[in-house]
Amino acid sequence: MLRPMITPMLKPMIAVALVVVALAGSPAQAQTVEDFYRGKRLTLTVGYGPGGGYDVFARLLARHLGRFLPGNPSIIVQNMPGAGSLIAANYLYAIAPKDGTAFGLIARDMPLLGLMGHNPNVQFDPRKFTWVGSSSDFSDDAYVMIVRSDVPVKSIEDMRRPGGPVIVLGGTADGATGGDVPRILQEALGLNLKLVLGYRDSAAVFLAMERGEVSGRTTDLSAIQSTRPDWLKPNSGFHLLVQYARRTRHPDYPDVPTARELATTAAGRALIEFTEMPLLTMARPYVAPPGIPEDRAAALQRAFLAAHRDPVFLAEAAKLGLYVSPVSAGDVVMSLERMAKAPPELFEEVRRLLAAGKGGVTVSQPPRR
Repeated sequence: MLRPMITPMLKPMIAVALVVVALAGSPAQAQTVEDFYRGKRLTLTVGYGPGGGYDVFARLLARHLGRFLPGNPSIIVQNMPGAGSLIAANYLYAIAPKDGTAFGLIARDMPLLGLMGHNPNVQFDPRKFTWVGSSSDFSDDAYVMIVRSDVPVKSIEDMRRPGGPVIVLGGTADGATGGDVPRILQEALGLNLKLVLGYRDSAAVFLAMERGEVSGRTTDLSAIQSTRPDWLKPNSGFHLLVQYARRTRHPDYPDVPTARELATTAAGRALIEFTEMPLLTMARPYVAPPGIPEDRAAALQRAFLAAHRDPVFLAEAAKLGLYVSPVSAGDVVMSLERMAKAPPELFEEVRRLLAAGKGGVTVSQPPRR
């Protein structure tokens, strides 16, 4: 029997063939998270325009997050204002890349809006987002009603006096905290107020207050401290009336009552406590699209928490007047699950209140310019 001859020229070719066969018979080596992110540019989408509290938080994170992600990618901020961040939330859920290069900061009301299912414009299920975490649980913050000092009310008691003056508050949109909380407070506390919704972003609402187009607004205390700190000083021309999303009064503002203590009925207090839940657990919520690879999702979640505990990050946050009390992705998901289990009648009450033009609050549009 003749044996085939293997010439010197054939030996290298046979060796290559054997390597190819061996690789074909075993799984290819997976790309590591570090390999994927090295040299990449991530996009952080903010559901509001430049200059507001959400934007300040997002740009702070963008300056630091890359240091804690494997491969140290760069982060750019993309503003996508509209409908109280609903446009951004829909984009992140359905359109943004699902490879771990896109995530965003949306309004804390968006998860509850998605759970209620009453708004046909909501195109996401909050339970299917890839949650990254929240920059704040509001333990050091508060959601406040601030008004001009020239309005004819000095307290919440003045605002709920039968036949008393009607205070005009400005906001961005239905579904945004600044549009929803006034309705909740009106129902729970019996306030005389009118809403002007449709301002492009938070900065536009602040400007409307300065111009006297509206008498006040509801917003984060930290947003005022970072963008209008002089408004919190004595004789500034502005003053606080109530603290929402606080179990107790903020230590820096002991003379301003909480919404919980102002509620005069058990139903009113229950409404306040339920609707405060998103702020107390996800005040600055970051989400990524559904379905991104698990290892990249875990890397984003770990980097998010590491950045928020970094001394350099915290020092810059302090200079900006931002309260930082991070919440993990897992804790945010547990909060969503608790909200989803609320009594049906409570959900129905909130649906009724937050439906546009309902809840006893007159709604109009801002003046065109």
